[in-house]
Amino acid sequence: MRQIQLSHGGGGQQMNQLISQLFFHHFANDILLKSEDAARLTTQGEIALTTDSFTVAPLFFAGGDIGKLAIAGTVNDLAMMGAKPDYLTCSFMIEEGFPYTELERIVKSMAKELKVSGAQIVCGDTKVVPKGCVDGLFINTAGVGNFYQAQRPSASAIADDDAILVSGDIGRHGACILMARDALKLSSSLTSDCTTLWPRVSALLNHRLPVHALRDATRGGLSAVLNEWSAASQVNINVIEERIPVSDEVKGLCELYGFEPYDLANEGTMLIALPQRDAQAALDVLRQFDPNACQIGSASAHRQPSHHQTNGSQSPQPKVILHSPWGSRRYLELPQGELLPRIC
Repeated sequence: MRQIQLSHGGGGQQMNQLISQLFFHHFANDILLKSEDAARLTTQGEIALTTDSFTVAPLFFAGGDIGKLAIAGTVNDLAMMGAKPDYLTCSFMIEEGFPYTELERIVKSMAKELKVSGAQIVCGDTKVVPKGCVDGLFINTAGVGNFYQAQRPSASAIADDDAILVSGDIGRHGACILMARDALKLSSSLTSDCTTLWPRVSALLNHRLPVHALRDATRGGLSAVLNEWSAASQVNINVIEERIPVSDEVKGLCELYGFEPYDLANEGTMLIALPQRDAQAALDVLRQFDPNACQIGSASAHRQPSHHQTNGSQSPQPKVILHSPWGSRRYLELPQGELLPRIC
């Protein structure tokens, strides 16, 4: 089997061979191998459910590939809710002629990443479409997670004087994908931060730290998360620019193209909000995984002006305020437009 053919999605012998020899072989578990039309799952109480689709270009990049990205991205969405990733579904949309060896490499990468969280792929689907209908390979997933701790982190739970932490340096995934594009092909040692974050989240929860909010900074990067938090919790967020960890490679790329590192996507870096008194304990936990973890700012209550101050105009909304090393301040706004297409 050197290439994927339309017959591999036709429901016959070739499709059965592809599923049994590749997908079942690497994703094997008792639920999946039953080969039912739906997986029968056992859960207790409240669950978390997420879904996502992955369409990165190129499919392989330094530090990962579309398969690792699909698993990490799905389980991270569950982890950000404080839920342990348990079950995933996975659907492959494969272009006719796609090399079997590349598909096998991607599936093996997925199986390896699943082991980090202990999640299982319990059902899926395979579609093969004519050449030109899909750019190589698209992957769609859904994920189910269970809550084993009482905590329920939420974007709307950030309080006055909460510390804002970041688990590592930012912008690596977006910069890495751009550097891998054929039109650029910059030489660099930079790798994507693509990884499963559940071990970090689990460690924070096991230390009984009162985490108010968690979010992996994917599309839109740091800027998007902070602005979403500010609006959802109605707090101002003050960020100290010189504290934000950015690698030299990412800084160089941003200087070359005029990008803001705060807008670039991450696939293994998260933001954490929790009471100031617990910030150092949280950093001690996070630095066991990444020495670049640090506190970058804090939240403050957004105080509405009195009626005579607004003079009848609309009340100002809470903002994310970036403090520069030179004493100046500016708003860190939501990213505008399509910065980097097909990054995840």
